[in-house]
Amino acid sequence: MKIQESAENYLEMILILTNQRGQVRSIDIATELGFSKPSVSIAMKNLRMNGYVEVDDNGHLLLTDKGYQIASSMYERHNLVTKLLVHIGVPHEIAKVDACKIEHDLSKESVSKLKEFLSDK
Repeated sequence: MKIQESAENYLEMILILTNQRGQVRSIDIATELGFSKPSVSIAMKNLRMNGYVEVDDNGHLLLTDKGYQIASSMYERHNLVTKLLVHIGVPHEIAKVDACKIEHDLSKESVSKLKEFLSDK
């Protein structure tokens, strides 16, 4: 099932912040992405209702298996595209921003070929 790009970005950010900090709350997402707390709260409610995220008793966001699969796929794509762009000479910070725009539309075949190409780089 295809979900909206914004939902993919939220899930990816939950994964990244969880890996960095161990725990993440909605306010952390809002701060990191520069969005308002109410906007993030609405997004988290939608992600919870669709089974991508759970919230524990302390307000920490937890990815469900379904949410984790999407988040890790987006994160992998982001890293692959960033690595490719840097490899061809794009400055790292620009490559990260551009990768965020590209990662959502790549086919599985393209991701597979990127992995293959970049495995020895």
